Amino acid sequence: MTSLRFDPFRDFDRLASEVWGTSRSPRLMPMDAYRDGDSYVLRFDLPGIQPGSLDVVAEKNTLTVRAERKPEAGEGVNYVVAERPSGTYSRQIVVGDGLNLEAVKADYNNGVLTVSIPVAEQAKPRRIEVGLGEDNKVLTA
Repeated sequence: MTSLRFDPFRDFDRLASEVWGTSRSPRLMPMDAYRDGDSYVLRFDLPGIQPGSLDVVAEKNTLTVRAERKPEAGEGVNYVVAERPSGTYSRQIVVGDGLNLEAVKADYNNGVLTVSIPVAEQAKPRRIEVGLGEDNKVLTA
């Protein structure tokens, strides 16, 4: 069975980042994940990210997505309100063995990074022929 495993502490880390403002640690990015046919699709909300700052790396059973949003205002400005976070965003997803990390595709459009991970051939269901005993006949469906 093919599966995606996610960090169970994601919501705690997000809450801690919002409450204590831990700017030293990478921020999380909102994500949807779903299966579409023979691929899993991950969609990350990354508005305002320059495409050159995106980094998607597949290594062993881990997919790592990193991005950086730089502050738009110059140095020395005094913000009245600063609700749009800047800095480094990072997310690691541990994927099951049944996915083909050699064929990952990524596309960034309108502030959304879409990553597609195909199911590996060996993990796809296949029909097995059933023999009929000593006659070596094959039962066909």
